[in-house]
Amino acid sequence: MSVLRIGNASGFYGDRFAAWREMLDGGELDVLTGDYLAELTMLILGRDRMRDPSLGYAKTFLRQAEGVLGTALERGVKLVTNAGGLNPAGLADAIRSLGDRLGLQVRVGYVEGDAIQRPDALTANAYLGAFGIAACLDAGADVVVTGRVTDASLAVGPAIARFGWTRDDLDALAGATVAGHLIECGAQVTGGNFSFFTELPDGGHRPGFPIAELQADGSSVLTKHPGTGGAVTVETVTAQLLYEVGGPDYLGPDVVTRLDTVRLEQEGPDRVRVSGVRGTPPPDTLKVGVNNLGGFRNSMTFVLCGLDIPAKAALVRAQIEESVGAEGLEFTLARTDHPDTGDTEAASALLHVHLRDGDKSRAGRAFSAAAVELALASYPGCTLTTLPGDATPYGVFTADAIAQDAVEHVAVLPSGERVPIPPPTVTGGLEGALVQHEALTGGPSLHATRRGPLGELVGARSGDKGGDANLGVWARTDATWPWLRDWLTVERLAELLPETAALTVERYELPNLRAVNFVIRGLLGQGVAASTRFDPQAKALGELLRSRVVDLPTEVPA
Repeated sequence: MSVLRIGNASGFYGDRFAAWREMLDGGELDVLTGDYLAELTMLILGRDRMRDPSLGYAKTFLRQAEGVLGTALERGVKLVTNAGGLNPAGLADAIRSLGDRLGLQVRVGYVEGDAIQRPDALTANAYLGAFGIAACLDAGADVVVTGRVTDASLAVGPAIARFGWTRDDLDALAGATVAGHLIECGAQVTGGNFSFFTELPDGGHRPGFPIAELQADGSSVLTKHPGTGGAVTVETVTAQLLYEVGGPDYLGPDVVTRLDTVRLEQEGPDRVRVSGVRGTPPPDTLKVGVNNLGGFRNSMTFVLCGLDIPAKAALVRAQIEESVGAEGLEFTLARTDHPDTGDTEAASALLHVHLRDGDKSRAGRAFSAAAVELALASYPGCTLTTLPGDATPYGVFTADAIAQDAVEHVAVLPSGERVPIPPPTVTGGLEGALVQHEALTGGPSLHATRRGPLGELVGARSGDKGGDANLGVWARTDATWPWLRDWLTVERLAELLPETAALTVERYELPNLRAVNFVIRGLLGQGVAASTRFDPQAKALGELLRSRVVDLPTEVPA
């Protein structure tokens, strides 16, 4: 009873199908979680529900559960997942039917109340907390299905049920929130998408999925099953801790977690202790994710080879605008071409042409046909990489807020009893913790320097939050941290990543992690589903930064 072992088998809708089986067969577990919901996923599920009102949940989970439900019941491993999406009751019914078909007695509980009535929205869902999950487990559920809860709640709920925490146990809730945040993206904390993947024992080929060993005080050890790939190190854990976060205050429905209090320590091979986490009362509002259909879009890509690349791009632009009109058009010229090469691909740039419009016919064949018709009537060497096609709908994500006491958070127990989950009675402000922490910018560097890629000294992890992006950068050593802290300012970031220069950029320091985190407002426009960026989720932004050649301090070895 002293340690609760919570594994994760899914970080998104489409993650490794076999992970549920691998985690159950790989070693001892008490709980196995699966995260399926991202902002884009809610849009996908919303469109599913439009076609068939009985859907709205992640169908993949049902297929995965078919192969592991018997094993989980036999071993007493609780399954907790947000795969319920927009229809947790529907998925709960489907799991019961699956149990009947397999001859298994399965007790299913589910959590609902996150759906917010917005007649003008495709989906609108509040991010609920963990106490509804705990209530289902306390009532004997073998499987708990939720809709839109915070990702970390999938781990926090089982911890509440095991250790009997109340809403007053803020430090314990905060510690479990960190553990939940670390494992919710699956293999990303065990070496997946890791800046220094070449240093992993298996070169990053097939990282195992993570386990959090939670204790009653909220501290934990991050690990993985023996013999699985990847690694669990202070750096892999740091990378995930910096993923999709903002300032030191990590807001949640049950607790505000102070990320600047987190301490990481390598306890042994593939074992990192997470301790010292402090929590404060949660805000009196819940985040609401809202998805709407924004219209229709289409894209065509021209290959521009050899000389006069800008002039060729200008000609295409003028011709397309003359054919379909300029409104809603976006042109992006990717200068992938190299001079004086004998290879056609290496000598070519790509001109991406996007059109977004509320009129499906204009964005559809009218646009793509206009592009194809230029094949014999435009620049020399004209060719396209895309075939003419129809327009597809795209979504727009926005974030809103709603009072905690305005949401009817309900746990539906395996017996069918509906148990209201009251909101927190004590809520708090954010005090000064969200104030931007800026580094010094004055004067030339006092360090002797050498030229080299920034990534020789630092790691990075980046991602999306609606239309914003976050970019976390950590120093690999204590010796590098003072330099990184003083050197990597908002102004320096604008020099290295020019697309951030015109945007609002917030900068926060996390000394315990030797890290700075940037929140770049508006980089992704109207969100992932609407973005036409080459990197629509900002996943590669950190690696782009690490590739920039800068003046590195010579006294700090690579």
